[in-house]
Amino acid sequence: MLILALESSAKPASAAVYKTACEPDASFAGNLKPTGIVFNGMLLGQYFQNNEFSHSRTLLAMAESLLKNLGIKPAELGLIAVSRGPGSFTGVRIGVSAAKGLTLGLDVPVCGVSTLEAMVYQVPEPGVIICPVMDARREQVYNALFEWRDGIPVRLCDDRAISLSDLAAELNSYNTPRLLVGDGVNVCKNFNEFPMCRVVPELLQYQTAYGVALAAVNSESTSAALLEPSYLRPSQAERERSANQSK
Repeated sequence: MLILALESSAKPASAAVYKTACEPDASFAGNLKPTGIVFNGMLLGQYFQNNEFSHSRTLLAMAESLLKNLGIKPAELGLIAVSRGPGSFTGVRIGVSAAKGLTLGLDVPVCGVSTLEAMVYQVPEPGVIICPVMDARREQVYNALFEWRDGIPVRLCDDRAISLSDLAAELNSYNTPRLLVGDGVNVCKNFNEFPMCRVVPELLQYQTAYGVALAAVNSESTSAALLEPSYLRPSQAERERSANQSK
């Protein structure tokens, strides 16, 4: 089955096409559940850019160009995958809205995955605590912790917005080596209290649609109507409105 994956939760934007190692059976409801064989598929192509262009301008254009250059018709797609957050409020909305539109137009399932979990699929390294971090501003990061066990990533905590000091204290409680991935790496490295951690190479550091596709293979799909963003905390506009109402 062919998966079109979209990633626009932060400054980078990307689109990827991934071919799974297995096809859905007669009971297929949008979920392949091939636990442990996620990497037996094939990345057919990915477009990635990391600049100041608006995702509303670039995301669908990249997807359209990628499909055209791969010789794949939209009707051949079996699943749309998208990063549903956390991340930039605008970026997450753009990605989720694009995925919903494609899903409705093509009449295929959609799978929204955690941005943080998708990054973990890019670094399948056992024996370490994998710590994806995204800059959430105000000395906070979006974060979760994972370990690879038996060929799949296992969550150690839910996605969260956490202060750098609290995350540093939690990581110091582990004796296991720790590996940082994500656009919040530099934020962590510049925080004086943060413990020493390995950092993935720059090529693997950013969120990518490839990671989204891999996460989708081991996740539940849904309908466009049920796909919702995951922001973890209120937007600035919502915080300001709440502050004004409390005066």
